[in-house]
Amino acid sequence: MNRIDETFQFYQKHILDAEKISLLKAHNLKVTGSVPSVIWELFGAILTGRSSTGNTGADLSGWEIKSAKMGASYEYQYHLNTGTHKLDEDAQINHLFCAYSETYVDVIVKVMAGKDLASYFNQWKPEYLQNYDTSVPSAQRRQRFRRSIPAGFVRTNGILVLEIREGALVERNDTIIDTLNRFIS
Repeated sequence: MNRIDETFQFYQKHILDAEKISLLKAHNLKVTGSVPSVIWELFGAILTGRSSTGNTGADLSGWEIKSAKMGASYEYQYHLNTGTHKLDEDAQINHLFCAYSETYVDVIVKVMAGKDLASYFNQWKPEYLQNYDTSVPSAQRRQRFRRSIPAGFVRTNGILVLEIREGALVERNDTIIDTLNRFIS
């Protein structure tokens, strides 16, 4: 079984979890947001064949995994002591973008190489440095630095890996992940 098939099986069991969704709806709780980021990272790990390095930085070795409701932007967050390195790293690694519908029955996964997103990271770097300006007393410094890549940019420029519609795998690209994996360590 190839990685897209394995990833789709994982999706069916752990993301499109009919029992969980039914319970959420029965109790008038929102379905969107019920899949935590670590599950999307595991989805990405299965799809890319890569694991976490366990360190700060990229979610997986050579890959950043992002998820958002369809039409929403993909948020990046950078911390005080590791942000400069992370911005540089993000311009070199691959990025997997998972867009999902409110009930997770539709999912579109696209990929982009960091070099194709570098203009964002390069633009954010001076803003990051200003955000964490060490000449300002720490009590007055902002505690978070967040920026986003627009969904439209990813939709237009990303390469489709897979598309799920109404819970069925309808499109797939079995070669792009291996191609991008060859360009990273």
